[in-house]
Amino acid sequence: MTPAITLTPKGAARLVAGHPWIYRSDLGRHEGLDAGLVRLLDPRGKGLGTALFSPHSEIRVRWLAPDGVTVDASWWQQAIHAAVHRRAGIIDTGARMVHAEGDGLPSLIVDRYGAVAVAQLLSAGLETVRGEVIDAIRAALEPRSLLLRNDASVRTRERLPRETVAAFGDVPERAPYSEGALTFNAAPWKGQKTGAYLDQRENHQLVGGLGRGRCLDVFSYHGAFALQMLKHGASDVVAIDSSKEALAASQESASENGLSGLTPVEADAFDWLRSETRAGKRYEVVVLDPPAFAKEKGSVERALAGYKELNLQAMKLLAPGGHLFTASCSYHVHRGDFFQMLSEAAADSGRRMQIVEIRSASSDHPELVTVPETGYLKAALLRAIE
Repeated sequence: MTPAITLTPKGAARLVAGHPWIYRSDLGRHEGLDAGLVRLLDPRGKGLGTALFSPHSEIRVRWLAPDGVTVDASWWQQAIHAAVHRRAGIIDTGARMVHAEGDGLPSLIVDRYGAVAVAQLLSAGLETVRGEVIDAIRAALEPRSLLLRNDASVRTRERLPRETVAAFGDVPERAPYSEGALTFNAAPWKGQKTGAYLDQRENHQLVGGLGRGRCLDVFSYHGAFALQMLKHGASDVVAIDSSKEALAASQESASENGLSGLTPVEADAFDWLRSETRAGKRYEVVVLDPPAFAKEKGSVERALAGYKELNLQAMKLLAPGGHLFTASCSYHVHRGDFFQMLSEAAADSGRRMQIVEIRSASSDHPELVTVPETGYLKAALLRAIE
């Protein structure tokens, strides 16, 4: 029988308002309860649904389904199949198939790279139904192999081991996938996230269509922005990254796609941009896609200063009419703060910058309006008009 937990009035109100997370302080007595599925009750004893319970996490409860719905193997199959079905129109063979809370499946990530699937189980409650989740992924995606990239730091807070293991099949070191007209190779065992950055998939192709003349891709990683720009008409793209391995991967992808004109540069982005500015260089398109600068609330002010410096230098490097695509994946940097930072950078740069488009993560990374945590990526496409 599924154990029950009573929520405090605050916890019940949060759930009714549409947020699936309930924190430790918003639960009634639950000492000694093991990780797994629980039934939630409001202070009057009314059923609020079934949830995942993590006994050591600050986020103790993650809601799954309304009261009266049985969460079993069949439920997982239907829920994961529904998430995959919502992505039926995606042509690219590299895409996110399950986006955790964004798909109503909290703490579960599933990405596809061609015939290879990579999943992350990020809570103790979810870990208790690992077998059912694996079976559901297998049924919905029919991948040749499935890797569990359970090495994220959040698992430590859940008191779970950090590991990378094959659930089934032979998982290769390189998993080829398509993005638009190009082919890339994910690194499922050791690459960033689950092997590649899929959240910018649609933005890669948007920016690629602007490629002309000499362009710049800063924090280029495997060069998806750079290669899309070369594919669509850029004559030369300078790719800046601090990782020699990432730059080598981008060169390899350029060769495999028959593209020339990529200039990889191993450098500190801040120093390199300042040097280019002093030299009076100009670029038709500049891309800024840095890692998260604010990993916690206390580092937001410093992060915004870093983002401003990068964008200030990038704006100075734009040719008249040139485009800047700039992003932040720091959840703690809110959208309003991000665009205020861009306003201040534009003012200090002396350039007049138009907003062409306000962007976010690709559509396979859906956001819930009641769950701001699902909308971590903020981005803008700007144009220098003088």
